[in-house]
Amino acid sequence: MKRSSASGTTAAGGSAAPTGGAQGERAAPQGELADRLEAHRTELTGYCYRMLGSAFEAEDAVQETMVRAWRGHDRFEGRSSLRSWLYRIATNVCLDLLKGSQRRARPMDLSSPSSVDAPIGTGRPEATWIGPVPDQRVLASAGDPAETAVARESIRLAFVSALQRLAPRQRAVLILREVLSWSAAEVAELLGSSVASVNSALQRARATLAATGETADATPRPLDDAQQSLLTRYVDAFERFDMDALTALLHEDSTLSMPPYELWLRGRADILKWLLGPGCGCEGSHLVPVEANGRPAFGQYRADGSPWAIQVIETESGRVTALQSFLDTERLFPLFGLPPRYAGPPAGSRTPAATGS
Repeated sequence: MKRSSASGTTAAGGSAAPTGGAQGERAAPQGELADRLEAHRTELTGYCYRMLGSAFEAEDAVQETMVRAWRGHDRFEGRSSLRSWLYRIATNVCLDLLKGSQRRARPMDLSSPSSVDAPIGTGRPEATWIGPVPDQRVLASAGDPAETAVARESIRLAFVSALQRLAPRQRAVLILREVLSWSAAEVAELLGSSVASVNSALQRARATLAATGETADATPRPLDDAQQSLLTRYVDAFERFDMDALTALLHEDSTLSMPPYELWLRGRADILKWLLGPGCGCEGSHLVPVEANGRPAFGQYRADGSPWAIQVIETESGRVTALQSFLDTERLFPLFGLPPRYAGPPAGSRTPAATGS
């Protein structure tokens, strides 16, 4: 998953530092400086999200980065581009936030599959979980389609979860080297380290990541007509609560998870049994397409119009392989720009498929 270097365009699609040299950046008027800082917000949010595993923490980290950059710009020595300087600040902010914190995870990272009859429990704190992120917060709205497709792969929930297994500095090294395609020398300068140390950290990070089955070199999969059709049929089956139709769409080994609860299920039979039992409240749901983690996603409203979950869907070989439902609707629905109640589809609209793969 190779991207541009520290001085070029980015995995999250943010623009490079303006031309004219580092000294010109240093002398920028305040209005121009604000614009230059803001131009990097999307890519920095993507970087911080991969580091922290939370859209909310990532946005806080980027805001702190912007504040530090604004306050310290008069001391910016101009030896590097504004962009690389911002990444140095963002990295330090993230490393500070990660001190002493537990790693975020998915339910399947913490325990074996649950029984359908197991109690759902009371839920675990938000800081336990990898959370979803809207694509528009971390991916460019315009840019090279191939580069955007690759960037989506590096914000997959499974990949972000695998990143959390790395020590924080190793995490930064791997993201900068493998996702953003910075050189070892650029990363060493950013971290105040040596090239040998960076290469050693990258080697260890690759080994840890490989043990999870994830890789930064995943091949992007475009959302083709067959996948679009699968998503349309999934929405239709789920909204009608047609278990026979869902059976035809779910992979035999598909999974269902529901943070903040630790409970998760594996297998089509158990998922369908759960939907007809503890999950029967999903009957009559309405699904509104959104874009999350480079994958198809939906805002799920219950039959009475109240928000229920953000669903992030994984598909493979013509089947749905994962239903990842995030239930913190009080914070997530505003993050995704969803209304607090379902008021019906817009006039004349069709059920579109999300743009993820």
